[in-house]
This record gives sequence, structure tokens and C-alpha cells, in this order.
Amino acid sequence: MLWLEAVVSTPIELLDESEELSKMILSSQIYQSFVEARQTMLEDEEAQRLIEDFNHHKIKFEEVQRFGKYHPDYSEVTKALRLAKRNMDVCESVSAYKLAERSLEKLLTEISELLASSISQNIKVPSSNPYFDETSCSGGCGSGGSCNC
Repeated sequence: MLWLEAVVSTPIELLDESEELSKMILSSQIYQSFVEARQTMLEDEEAQRLIEDFNHHKIKFEEVQRFGKYHPDYSEVTKALRLAKRNMDVCESVSAYKLAERSLEKLLTEISELLASSISQNIKVPSSNPYFDETSCSGGCGSGGSCNC
């Protein structure tokens, strides 16, 4: 990436370079696939019904969760939520959207890691999976591990 090799000496140049990076991301195939998958999911009536059903069960679960396993409906509400999530997740347009979303997230994480490491190896980059990404930090995990949060 040529923009990363450029020496940026003023805040204006930095803004120009970040705008160029933003344009590169927006024109990438990964981003375009994400936008298409999102639109397909939004237009899929079955997917929207399954998402609405999942959200309904999630609200019921949150109400029951206050009392935990001692709530009389805890077991059945939990099962209904899991079933609704599974039904939503196996819907083709939802799973395609989630896959595209993960790809975009991976791209953004890689870019963040490149930017951070070009400045210093000590900069921690928030990541979606701190257990598998060596350079990641979950945003202040406080575990005292190698990330020193």
C-alpha cells in the first residue's frame, strides 16, 4: 500500500491519506460483497421474519434472565431463544451476511494492525478474537496476560 509508505508531516496530509484509505476500503470487493449481502438479507422476507422472531425471544429471555435458572419459565424460554437463533443463523441470506460481515471485520482489523505496527509494536489493536490474534487486545481485558491491559 503506497499510502502507508508516504511520509505524513501535517494533520492535513494525514486526513488526506485517511480519506484515500477510506475510499480504497469502500471500493474493495470485500466491502461490496458486504453491502450486497446486507441488502439481500434486508429484502428477504423470511430472513426478516426470523430476525424479528429471534429479537422477540431475546426480549423474553432478558426478562427471565433477571431471575436466572430460578425463574419458572427459564428452561423453555432459553430453549426457544436457542431455536430461534439457530433458525435465523441457518437462513441462507443471514448466514451470507454474517460471513461477509466477518470478512469485512477481518479486513478492518488487518488494516488497524498494519497502522499500529507501523508506529510501534507496543500498540495494541482491538480485535474480535483475542484468543487467536497475537497482536490483539480485547479493549481492556484486564487479564494481565501478554497484552498487559
